[in-house]
Order: sequence, then C-alpha cells, then structure tokens
Amino acid sequence: MAASYLLVSLLLISSLSLSLLSSSSSPIPVRSEYEVSLLYEGWLIKQNKSYKDPLEKKMRYEIFKDNLKYIDEHNAGNHTSTLALNVFADITVEEYRSTYLGTLPPPPGLDMMDDESNVTDLFHYNGTPVAVPDSIDWRDFGAVLPVKNQGGCFSCWAFTAVATVEAINQIITGDLTPLSEQQLVDCKRKSCNPYTLEGPFEYIVKNGGIDSGQDYPYTAVYHKCDTSKENNKVVTIDGYKRVPRNNENSLKTHVARQPVATAVEAYERAFQLHGTGIFTKYCGTKLDHAVALIGYGTEGSTDYWLIKNSWGDGWGEAGYMRLERNVNDPVGKCGVASYPPMYPTKTKHVNNFRAMNLK
Repeated sequence: MAASYLLVSLLLISSLSLSLLSSSSSPIPVRSEYEVSLLYEGWLIKQNKSYKDPLEKKMRYEIFKDNLKYIDEHNAGNHTSTLALNVFADITVEEYRSTYLGTLPPPPGLDMMDDESNVTDLFHYNGTPVAVPDSIDWRDFGAVLPVKNQGGCFSCWAFTAVATVEAINQIITGDLTPLSEQQLVDCKRKSCNPYTLEGPFEYIVKNGGIDSGQDYPYTAVYHKCDTSKENNKVVTIDGYKRVPRNNENSLKTHVARQPVATAVEAYERAFQLHGTGIFTKYCGTKLDHAVALIGYGTEGSTDYWLIKNSWGDGWGEAGYMRLERNVNDPVGKCGVASYPPMYPTKTKHVNNFRAMNLK
C-alpha cells in the first residue's frame, strides 16, 4: 500500500512537471486535498527531504500548498516562463529572501570610470575584425562546471567569482578544474555575509592563486582559514576588469569572450519558484544576488542572458535561468547590467574565437 502511494505521488509530480513545460494559457487546475498531499509526498521524495517533527511537516505542507496555488495561477496565464515546484517550494518568500538573498555592497570606487580599454579589442582576432556571435553558450565549449549549491550561506559572490575563474582557466589552458568557494568564505570574507564581486578577484590575485574545491571543499558555513590549503595555488589569474555599466551591448561583447560575474535582484516570488522558459516577469533593481553570465541567445522574438546560479540543479532549468535581454532600460532586466559586471583576466586568449567558429 505504501509503495503504491509513493508511486502515485511520483507519477503526479512528474505529470505536473510535464504540464509546466507549456507556457500557453490554460484553466487554473482545481486540486483536491488528496491530490495536493500526493504532490507534496512526491516532492519530498524528489528533493530527498523529510521532517521528523509532524508539526513542522504540517506547516511546510501548508506553505507548499500556497506556493502550488501561486504556481497554478501563474501557469494558467500566457507567459514566456513557467513556475515550478522547485527546491524552494516549501518555504515562504520571506524565508527565501532572508536565507538566500542579501543586498550586495557596492564595489569600491563604483563611480570611477569603467574599463573601456579592451572593448574594441573584442571585435578582433589576430588583428582581423570578427563579428560578435548572435548567441553563445559556454557550456558547449567545456568552460562551465555543473551548478553548485551555496546552501544557507550567503556566498553567491564566491560561487559567481569562482565560476568565472574556472571558465577563463579552461579557455586558456584547456583544464576545467573545480575551485574552492570555501577558501574565499574562510580566508577573504571570514563570514557568510554579503560581499562585493571585486573582493574574491582581488584575493585570488594577492594570494597568488586559489585551491581546488576537492582539496578545500565547501561546507556552507564559515570556518577559520586553513592556511595550509590557502597556500595551494591550483589556478591563478592575472587580475580582473569591469564591464562598462548599464550597457547590455557591451556586456554581450564581453560574454562572447568569456563568462562574466554580475548581480541581479532576485527578490520576487516568481524568481524563487522559477521553472522553465525566459524570465520576463517584473523584478526591480535592488541587487541582492550574484550570478555568472555564461552565454546569451534569442528564442522567438525574445533575447535572453544565460545565467548560472548557485542554488543547485533543483531550481530553474537544472540550476540555470534564461533572463530577458535587451529590455528598454539601460540597467537591464533585474539590474543585470548595473553592478558593474566583472571578469577575471588571464594571459592571452587561445583560439576561443576559432573554437566558436567565427570567421
């Protein structure tokens, strides 16, 4: 009997997941309490979650039910994206905000002139002008590791910086090496608090490199800096640069060259419960979450940024999001172009334009 109950639960949640793939308008589902409870049990199995306290489980079920109602109402409309029973389906939007979001402090000298020096160089390869591609996904070129999970530590800035350093190292050397976010939390920030995007790049340069994630693994809590591991310089960078702020066209040109670190506002409930499709819903520009831009493209008539997040593969499109691009606002959707975006530098790009088959 128990096995049959669980099988039905999993079938129901799989059926719901398939129904969320369509963004066309449809009636709001009318769900019985029994159906919702089956969905909840199936979701718990899928997320490998359990609650020892029956009262807490009941409370989480009520939150889950409210989120499901919100999801159903959204998905009944005609939108470019769907919401889903993702990893955040049993927490309130207030819990989501307080646990996973925090205002990023502005970088030092934010009002200083942004880096313009190498913008024109991006249009050339070996002295020959080349066109910036209409789309790129750095996963296709082996420069992006699977999505990681920051957990309850507000270390998105560390994950974002590390993702871009991993990428440029692969572009230059051909080696895709997982690097240590924990080292940045322990040895640079010395806490799980919000931080600038400049900080981790400055630290890696000053330290002479960063250790691997295997040697200095992530724990989602702050520990005293392990100086023996800090001395392991597995990957190095030369420095970092800023992309001109509030300029999506310039940002596109830089992302065509390598993944770029930036920040967005992820405050809204629709962001919390994002599923598939291009995110075009309302969001503000109070930056509270760091992400890595690993590509861009167009679907239909909608341009998008391809974002690598740090909430595991149970959120969005296996941990990624396509965020609307070329909006009628210089700061970009959710403020994506306003932080300013930043990227690490490493000596001489090797054949990345050729790898993209640019002529």
